[in-house]
Amino acid sequence: MEIQKQSKQQLQEEFALASVTELASSSTSLSRSDSHSAPVIARFSAGNGVAVLRFNRDSESTDSISVDVKTAQLSKLGPLQSVCIAEASGADTGKEKYSTGVTVQFRNEEESRAFHCAFEQWKKKDIVQGTLLPNGAVTSFKSKFEDKIEPSSAKMYFHYYGQLLHQQNMMQDYVRTGTYYAAVMENRVDFIDRVVVDVGAGSGILSLFAAQAGAKHVYAVEASEMAEYARKLIAGNPSLGERITVIKGKVEEVELPEKADILISEPMGTLLVNERMLESYVIARDRFLVPNGKMFPAVGRIHMAPFSDEYLFVEIANKALFWQQHKYFGVDLTPLYGSAFGGYFSQPVVDAFDPRLLVAPTISHDLDFTEIKEEDLYEIEIPLKFVASVGTRVHGLACWFDVLFNGSTVQRWLTTAPGAPTTHWYQLRCVLSQPLYVMAGQEITGQLRMVAHNAQSYTIYLTLSAKMWGPWC
Repeated sequence: MEIQKQSKQQLQEEFALASVTELASSSTSLSRSDSHSAPVIARFSAGNGVAVLRFNRDSESTDSISVDVKTAQLSKLGPLQSVCIAEASGADTGKEKYSTGVTVQFRNEEESRAFHCAFEQWKKKDIVQGTLLPNGAVTSFKSKFEDKIEPSSAKMYFHYYGQLLHQQNMMQDYVRTGTYYAAVMENRVDFIDRVVVDVGAGSGILSLFAAQAGAKHVYAVEASEMAEYARKLIAGNPSLGERITVIKGKVEEVELPEKADILISEPMGTLLVNERMLESYVIARDRFLVPNGKMFPAVGRIHMAPFSDEYLFVEIANKALFWQQHKYFGVDLTPLYGSAFGGYFSQPVVDAFDPRLLVAPTISHDLDFTEIKEEDLYEIEIPLKFVASVGTRVHGLACWFDVLFNGSTVQRWLTTAPGAPTTHWYQLRCVLSQPLYVMAGQEITGQLRMVAHNAQSYTIYLTLSAKMWGPWC
């Protein structure tokens, strides 16, 4: 994400308030409680490494109340009223700092929540003069996300998810969307009067589901430009939108005014872990979820089985035949045939396939999102052990995943299994460049190892071998 440098302009974020009244102090009282006065402007700004909150009658007024955000405390007195108490920042550095407090009256609950969110962000971020992120959040450090992910990959990722076309593709996956809706609505007891955080909210559809189920409030966190579309969609559903706040930013960086009782998210990629959003989901759990809070989904399960597909093997092998030409415009291409052959087989195949191609009972590997550590997702090793059901040529390993919504009322699974209604995730197959010959009852062993890299994906290492039969085993 590109950082814009400001040489003279201070960083600021403004809010219009209904009124502000200074509490009794040693300073001159500055009242904003007159209902006939102009709206009060609350402005956050950064200067000389200090975050300051100023209350002015208008944006041009020099008559203001100022507080140091770092030392300030903001507390709610009611849905539309809060009190801010802090050490005041005086213009004369020779004077002693004195305690100051103001009561803040908001025009509606949405503005109250937005102000509290901004206050927490400015309070907890270290301010560096001259740096501003496009969404207005100020930061002086690299987040975990930035440490792990190549900037060019992140830019493409957020650009992709910032497009309505892609959101439509996911929303039109009715298996996906319908399962989420059913999981939420069947478990209203988990959502009624609860605070929900939607991690990677996208269009905001899951936030709207949570609000339909009776959530007290939903914080929809979205880092891409889709956040603006989410605001528009939510505003167009006012009966639900009044309980939803869209926050643009990464879950690794944003601050929220309260903890969540429930996290809801759709963090799954191909083979569950692709795109590395599960790590963000786990980070959101550690940052925002109350102890024993719920996660929708709570568990991911990767399924694996060997398969036989002669047509797929031949199709991939034939792609390399181009490099077997000895006289391509007078050039011998065969020195590159081996590299091309290996390259084509190194790419996993993402498609839907007939489950009758599987040649052994499946095994599975569980990821418990409520317990797993972020670091455990950096490298995943799964030992493989199958018993062949038929004598055949094994062409590789087929994989798919399920996730569990562990509601208090209903437990519901979302599956991407072959033979089940197809989803936009499909299934994934790793194809061997050298097939294995097996007999019925023969044991197939190996390992599936997935190593995360900074392009938001994984490198897959697969080994499979057939255990020899006979007296030498």
